[in-house]
Amino acid sequence: MKLNTITRTGGVAASLALVLGLGLSACGSDDSGSDSTSGSDSSESTSEETEATEAGAQTFGEGCKLIPADGEGSFNGMATAPVASAASANPLLTTLVTAVGEADLVDTLNGADALTVFAPTDDAFAKIPKADLDAVLADKETLTTVLTHHVVAGQLGPDEVAGEHETLAGDMIAVEGSGEEFTVGKENAKVLCGNIPTANATVYVVDTVLMP
Repeated sequence: MKLNTITRTGGVAASLALVLGLGLSACGSDDSGSDSTSGSDSSESTSEETEATEAGAQTFGEGCKLIPADGEGSFNGMATAPVASAASANPLLTTLVTAVGEADLVDTLNGADALTVFAPTDDAFAKIPKADLDAVLADKETLTTVLTHHVVAGQLGPDEVAGEHETLAGDMIAVEGSGEEFTVGKENAKVLCGNIPTANATVYVVDTVLMP
């Protein structure tokens, strides 16, 4: 009888050991899967943060220091929005944004697939006598022609922006220079900050309004 009791006890102990072993193995497998998923999520998050941080990495020009360091008007903020919306968040481009709104071009610019925009700063518009600027802002047809003269099809990087390009106004505009030194149009407008990415356009901020 005693021998049988010992045998049964040994059998129960072995069964418990087997069950516990399987349970621990299963837990180990679950933990491993969880760690793997967590690692993947962390990697994707890091990749997204790095991409956002590098939004202004390829920009150039002395005026780039005037772009806000954070917020919707920063390089990172502008990179996520279509061009008209991106410009509306930038404190350097308030007059341009007003003009685009007056000409009803917001949807046209935001809906385009790929554009290059030469964007005059507020100081650029301030060079125009107020009476003349007010007259242009009040004349939708003229205003539309002036604004679309600042836009060309395609997203042109610094290595391809130099040359003659057809504007959305249907005329031609010339860009001269290379590297990080460019002038635009017959006005020789200086590029203050170039190669700014938005969701659907590349922007070159200029110091003079370009006239057709």
